[in-house]
Amino acid sequence: MNLSAVCSVVLDSGRESLVSSAGGLLLARTLRCSGLDKALSAALASWRAPRAVHDPAKILTDIAIAVALGGDCAADLAVVRAQPELFGPVASDATVSRLISTLAEDIDAALVAIRTARAHARSQVWARRRPVGGVGNQVIVDLDATLVTAHSDKQGATPTFKYGYGFHPMLAFVDHGVEGSGEAVAGQLRPGAAGSNSAADHISVLDAALAQLPEHERAHVVVRTDTGGGVKDFLHHITDLNLQYSVGFYGMPPIVEALSRVPRQAWRAALDGDGAPREGAQVAELTRYLPATLRGWPAGMRVIARRERPHPGAQLRLTDDNGWRITCFATNTRGWSIPDLEVRHRQRARAEDRIRNLKDTGLTNLPFYGFDQNQIWLEITLLAADLLVWTQVLAFHGQPARRWEPKRLRLRLLAVAGRIITTGRRCHLRLPRGWPWSNLIETGCTALQPS
Repeated sequence: MNLSAVCSVVLDSGRESLVSSAGGLLLARTLRCSGLDKALSAALASWRAPRAVHDPAKILTDIAIAVALGGDCAADLAVVRAQPELFGPVASDATVSRLISTLAEDIDAALVAIRTARAHARSQVWARRRPVGGVGNQVIVDLDATLVTAHSDKQGATPTFKYGYGFHPMLAFVDHGVEGSGEAVAGQLRPGAAGSNSAADHISVLDAALAQLPEHERAHVVVRTDTGGGVKDFLHHITDLNLQYSVGFYGMPPIVEALSRVPRQAWRAALDGDGAPREGAQVAELTRYLPATLRGWPAGMRVIARRERPHPGAQLRLTDDNGWRITCFATNTRGWSIPDLEVRHRQRARAEDRIRNLKDTGLTNLPFYGFDQNQIWLEITLLAADLLVWTQVLAFHGQPARRWEPKRLRLRLLAVAGRIITTGRRCHLRLPRGWPWSNLIETGCTALQPS
C-alpha cells in the first residue's frame, strides 16, 4: 500500500527566508497609498520621546496590521515582528504596552489625533474610489450597539441587558450595499449597562462618524438606526444638521391607535431586495392617522408601518394586529415611494454583518484592564477594519474580492506564504506555484500604487 505524499512529509528543523503572511503586502501598500502612515505620524508626533526608536504611529499601524491578519490581542504583534522583510522593524511588547498606557493617560487628545489621521486617509481613499451609499449618491451611515463579553474583571465592565458581563460599545458604519464601502467610521466604548436608546451616545457617535467623512459628502448623509435611535433628542439633532434619517419607531399606543384608522386600501405590497413584490408583506404610511397626543417629534417626520404574516412558530407580540407582525420606522425623506423607503430601512440589517466582521477583526476581545486602554484598542480595531476595506476598495474594484468578508480575504489572500529573494540589491516576494489567487494578489499590488 502506498503512503500519501502528505503523510511522508517530515518536518525539517532548518529555516529559510519565508513569510507566512505574504498577502499582508497589500495592507502595507494600502497604508502608504492612503497616506495613513504619514498622517498618523504627524498626529502622534507629540507622543514620541526625543530618543525613541519606534514611531508611535508605526507601532499602532503594526498592531492594526496584526489584527487585520487575524490577531485579537497585543501579543499577536509577534506575527508581524517575525516578518521584518515585509513589515519592517516592529516594537517589543513592552514598548507597545507603554505606548498604549501613555495614550490612555491623555485619552481625549489621543483619540482626536488618531481620528484626525483616519479622516485624512479616508478622504484620500474616497478621492480615488468614491463610495456610493445608495440611490441618489447618498452616503448611508448605520449606527448600532453590540455586546462584548468580558471574561475577567475589567474597568467599566458591568452586567448587560442580556444577563452577560462586559461592554456595550456604540458603532457607526458606512453601508456596504452596491458600491458601498462598509467602513467602520466611529466607535465609542461604553459599560455593559449602557442603554441602547441613549440619545447622548447616538449623538456623540454620529458626530464622530460625520467628522470621518469628507466635508463635501456630509450633506448627502442618511442616518439609519434600529429602534434604539428612535428618540426625540437624536432625531432633532439630525434634523438640525439638515440630514435625512430612517430609524426604527417603537410600537407605542399612538401607533396602535393609528393602525386602527388606516383604511384597507392604504396598504400596498412591500418589495424585496430585488425590487419585486414580497409575498405576504405590505406597507402603509401612518403619518396622517397619528393622534394629536404624539408630540415633541421633529417637523416633517413620517411614520411608515410594515405588516407581515409571522413565520410558523413565531411568538406573537402585543403590537401585532389581527395576526400581522407590525414594525414601524420614521423618516424625513421625501420623493421616494413608500415601498422603496421600507426596503432602504430594512437593509439596515447589513450593519449586523459589519459588526460580525469587526468582532472577527479584534473586537471580540478587549485585552486590557483599563477602560481608556480598551478605548484605544477599539480605535486600533477600527484602523484594522479600515485597512481591510480600503485594500478591497482600491485594489479590487469591480471584482468579487471587493465584497469578500475578512475571513475569506485572510484565507485566500492575506495568509498565503511566500519566499523572500534578494537580488540586485532589491527584495522580491515570490508566491507559491499553483496558488489559485496569486494573480489577484499581483493585480492588487499593481493597483495599490501611489497616485
